[in-house]
Amino acid sequence: MALTNQDIQNKLQEKFGDLVSNFEESYGLLSFEATAANNLKVLQFLYDEPSLQFQFLTDICGVNFPDEAGREISVVYHLHNLTENVRLRFKIFVPVAAPDVFTACNLFSSANWMERETYDFYGVNFVGHPNLKRILNVDEMDYFPLRKEYPLEDQTRIDKDDEMFGRG
Repeated sequence: MALTNQDIQNKLQEKFGDLVSNFEESYGLLSFEATAANNLKVLQFLYDEPSLQFQFLTDICGVNFPDEAGREISVVYHLHNLTENVRLRFKIFVPVAAPDVFTACNLFSSANWMERETYDFYGVNFVGHPNLKRILNVDEMDYFPLRKEYPLEDQTRIDKDDEMFGRG
C-alpha cells in the first residue's frame, strides 16, 4: 500500500499529539511544524518508523520572518522516503534572540554542511554540532547576511540613475 500524506500525518499525530501542528499540503507536499525542543525526536521518529522511513535529508535551510515575534527564524527540513518516493517539509521556529536548535548531524551525516550554511547566513546555533563555523562567508563577518535586518540598498546613494532601474 502506498504511503500517503494522510498516513504520515496520522502517524505523527498519534505519536506526538499537539506537539506537531499546522499541517498543510501544497502541490502534494506535506508540511508541518513542531517545537524546536522536539526537532530531534520528530526527525528520529520519521527516520526509524518502519512505515515512514524518511531516511534521506534533502535539505536544511533557514528563513527569516522579522515581523513574527518569538518566531523570527525558521529552520526547514526537507526529507525524502526513497522507497516510496514521498517527500515532506518539517519546520521549526525559534526567536532571533536565542536561535538554538539541536543538531541533526548524528542522524544525518549530510546535515553537517547544511547546518553550517544555515548558521553562516541566519545565525542559527545548532547545539551539539561538531564544527559549527562559517562555511561560505569570511570569519570576520559579524552579522548574518540573509536576515532581513538590513536594507536591500542604500537609499542615500546619488551615483545611480533610478531610470535605469525602472523607477523613474
